[in-house]
Amino acid sequence: MKVMKAYTIQFVGLKVGEHHFDYQIDNTFFLEFDYDEFNEADLKVDLLFEKKTTLLELNFNVSGAINVNCDVSNEPFNLEIEDSFKLVVKFGETYNNDNEDILIIPHGEYQINVAQFIYELVVLAMPAKKVHPGIEDGTLQSDILNKLEELSPLVGKTEENNTEDTDPRWDTLKKLLTDK
Repeated sequence: MKVMKAYTIQFVGLKVGEHHFDYQIDNTFFLEFDYDEFNEADLKVDLLFEKKTTLLELNFNVSGAINVNCDVSNEPFNLEIEDSFKLVVKFGETYNNDNEDILIIPHGEYQINVAQFIYELVVLAMPAKKVHPGIEDGTLQSDILNKLEELSPLVGKTEENNTEDTDPRWDTLKKLLTDK
């Protein structure tokens, strides 16, 4: 939990205006959230914290690379991540985070911890399917890819369709569709 204290911003002592906070994110950050989907993480988070008289505006920008395993071949590769998120913090009677873009905190609060917002920003910036760039351009050679090609159902069906004879009764019915 000591790691998360670095992400706490005490906004009571800050002057009205813009303030910049930079965070370097690695695997220890994600281990605090029990998230171990990454092999390695090297991310930079730039936080533009703007204090106004009645509210706070937080603009998060994350960029960097994470090392993940490919969903197709299980080969590790570096995936570039870049995303941004804007959060408005207002003051109210009770804590309320029902809206994803607006956070309401009680009037007596003097600090805010941004670790959860950084975590969500990075995890949601991940694509649903992580595919090695070598698979997309055809340069990756792997035993797993060769086996997947060999077992692919499309390979067997195309050869069968070319050699298979069709029933002549179906050919007559197909003529009905084209005679219109």
